[in-house]
Amino acid sequence: MDALQNKNHESQRLISLDVLRGFDMFWIIGGEHIIHALAKLTDWPVLNWISAQMHHTVWNGCTFYDMIFPLFLFISGVSLPFSFGKKLIAANVKSTFELPVSVKRKVYIDMVRRMAILVFLGLVVNGLFKFNGYENTRFASVLGRIGIAWFFAGLIYLNCNLKKQIIWFCLILIGYWLAMVLIPVPGFGSGNLTMEGSLESYIDRLFLPGRLHSKVHDPEGILSTIPAVATGLLGIFTGTFIKEKRYDSLKSVYFLLLAAALFILLGLAWDCVFPINKRLWSSSFVLFVGGYSIAFFALFYLIIDVMGWKKWTFPFLLIGMNSIVIYMAVEGVVNFGYTADFIFGGLINLTAEPFHILLKAVSVVVIELIFLYFLYRNKLFLKV
Repeated sequence: MDALQNKNHESQRLISLDVLRGFDMFWIIGGEHIIHALAKLTDWPVLNWISAQMHHTVWNGCTFYDMIFPLFLFISGVSLPFSFGKKLIAANVKSTFELPVSVKRKVYIDMVRRMAILVFLGLVVNGLFKFNGYENTRFASVLGRIGIAWFFAGLIYLNCNLKKQIIWFCLILIGYWLAMVLIPVPGFGSGNLTMEGSLESYIDRLFLPGRLHSKVHDPEGILSTIPAVATGLLGIFTGTFIKEKRYDSLKSVYFLLLAAALFILLGLAWDCVFPINKRLWSSSFVLFVGGYSIAFFALFYLIIDVMGWKKWTFPFLLIGMNSIVIYMAVEGVVNFGYTADFIFGGLINLTAEPFHILLKAVSVVVIELIFLYFLYRNKLFLKV
């Protein structure tokens, strides 16, 4: 079984990776609304707690919803060692930094293309084609950050061995922390980590064109994209560890869970001096959420790729294999709510009123899955 899995790992991406990506995206495309509706309907304490986790924190702190974005970026990093595997075999080298210049040049072109497409798609999600004027256009975006952070993490992966990659990871996090606490901001001084007074927000106000997300601050701003590169690198470390197969599958999972616990503890320790903060993408946030990302991946890898429990994964696989398409769709390109109401609205109105919100939330997810299944059956995938 392990031999078969190893052969599969060499030829394709991990199934657990696509499923985890789908699980991550599920909460954005409608899972959160189902949880909110269930909590309101039942008023069960556990559901109320989960519902509270489906909101972003205002500033410092972290909820499950704050982990969705960095988990997606982490997953992009995990996939890198596998996506470059064929290039290593073709060039007869063991690591990416040994690739010939001619091969690297082609890889760089592909990476720049991917980054540019994601930045552009991020602008589309932000309403680029509404043409509301330069000052009303938001240039920073979730997809843009994923593209840029993935690109620079990939550059480090291509040109550095593992030891140097780890050095880059540490330098990025420590350098960002020192910059945030030591460089003074006019009118606020140094070490101010509020939304308006932080160095990250100040740089956004100076150099980020167009409209900022929160007027004085943008959560996908310029400076905070730098530590996001470290999130991508953490995914690369994880993917490299699994791909190299130095240990058997179960032992690999144990090591991943141990690493996850270590990163969570380090993040909590750093939180004492540099608060865990998604909007600032603080160094402690990278470690804390990175630990949970490793843990999620380890569990999905164990259940799906090691133990072979795959039947339940199909809905998440549909989402994960077209994650960019469904993200763009739910962020304003397609009105799934209207379609769901058109098809299921009459039936829902026949039920007791307290169930309406829940059934409407479920119906939207059903329509989204039908849409994704249509793309899947016709082999229509947006590969960026």
